[in-house]
Amino acid sequence: MSQQAAETSDAYTVVVFRGSSSKPLRFSFPRKFVRKLLILAAILVVADLLVISHYVIRTGEVWQLSAFRAEAMGAREQTAAFSAAIDDLKKRLSTMGEVNQRLRVMLGIDASKPAGDLANGRGGEDGPLPDGKAGVQGAGSATSGLEPRQQVSEARDTNQSEVDYATESIEEATQQVRESLDALVREAKQQEEALESLTQVAEQRSTQWASTPSIWPVRGWVTSAFGPRVSPFTEKPAWHDGLDIGAQANSPVQAPALGRVVTVAFDSKMGNMVKLDHGYGIETVYGHLAKSLVKEGQRVKRGDVVALVGSTGLSTGPHLHYMVKKNGQALDPTKFILD
Repeated sequence: MSQQAAETSDAYTVVVFRGSSSKPLRFSFPRKFVRKLLILAAILVVADLLVISHYVIRTGEVWQLSAFRAEAMGAREQTAAFSAAIDDLKKRLSTMGEVNQRLRVMLGIDASKPAGDLANGRGGEDGPLPDGKAGVQGAGSATSGLEPRQQVSEARDTNQSEVDYATESIEEATQQVRESLDALVREAKQQEEALESLTQVAEQRSTQWASTPSIWPVRGWVTSAFGPRVSPFTEKPAWHDGLDIGAQANSPVQAPALGRVVTVAFDSKMGNMVKLDHGYGIETVYGHLAKSLVKEGQRVKRGDVVALVGSTGLSTGPHLHYMVKKNGQALDPTKFILD
């Protein structure tokens, strides 16, 4: 009896009653076994809690990284859009600078610089090349823009390195945008100062401005620019003292400024031609005309039709030979065209 009591005291007994007529079931579990089972269960619970907490932490990091990626992507897109806007502003400022330069040339503030481009349908009289001006004029242009910006990419090592890399890339792009903005502010200030000075000069020279050529005499394409070229007749280097503008035959030729018709004549090389005197030492000449519509001594204003495009004289096809002279010296007509 004492032995059974000792065994019962060292074990946990579970009795299952199955009914009044059935014998109950007894299950005995040693205390040591129960303690070990409880310890094992506690260890499993703690391990589960650690796994769950680690999962929660990692999930939070993933969400944080995803949010940062979305923010970085938005910042990159905004930076790209802002950079494109800056590029557009740069082009606008560049165009403004060209207009300023042309205005300064037209108002006699700066010296003129020959330039031009090439195409088809040429004519006029060729002359010898001035000293130091050999070669044929070519075409070329360059565009400026922001240097390529480093973009955010996924790092291959760890999440932290990816975050650092993305942050560094955004900071570099922001720095480039900031530098571009500073440059634009400086350039805009220079253009503003130039426009203010030009406005003052233009107000003082309003009459001269009305008499200064400033529009295309005919709409078309430049087939031979001002300056050195290969002669379409001799195929040798020659100097072209005007601007050949290809256009449909009988297209109207407009006076580029206020002036007086001083010559309506025919020349063996220039064909039918008209010359306008705009005062202030400026003259314009129009050659290879199909027909002149003005008479000598007639006054014209900017936009008046003075002739029709043709191919008379020494010419390879319908076009207008347009010359601008100041004090007898031929200048690049494109320097006197604003639109």
